[in-house]
Amino acid sequence: MQSELELAVRYYETDQMGIVHHSNYVRYFECGRSDMMARHGLPIEEIEAEGVMLPVISVEAKYRNPAKMGDIIRIVSRIDKVPMAKLEVNNEIYNQEGTLLCTGKVILGFIDSVTRHPVRCPEKLAGIIAATL
Repeated sequence: MQSELELAVRYYETDQMGIVHHSNYVRYFECGRSDMMARHGLPIEEIEAEGVMLPVISVEAKYRNPAKMGDIIRIVSRIDKVPMAKLEVNNEIYNQEGTLLCTGKVILGFIDSVTRHPVRCPEKLAGIIAATL
């Protein structure tokens, strides 16, 4: 499963030098992941409405080149395997010139929204991911 989302870098995401602050890349990963899930017919809020929450377990980011004020970034989000207990989302962020700015990985778990105990990946989500691989 894969999708691409374009966003304009906003002024408040930058420092005094006009460079995007490193913490914003995690937000960009989330924007890309949410958009990917919605585009493939299963928005995260629908999963949560069915009683499953997706807490972030870990985030990894490798900064290659800086994004700057005025850039239009392209967030590529990808799921390469059907999850069982954890969902791994790989990310790449490019600027409008195609320069790779950042790569990263976010791992999410699945928990019951009432008990907060771990659960397996919802079958509907696993089926949608399997159909796209």
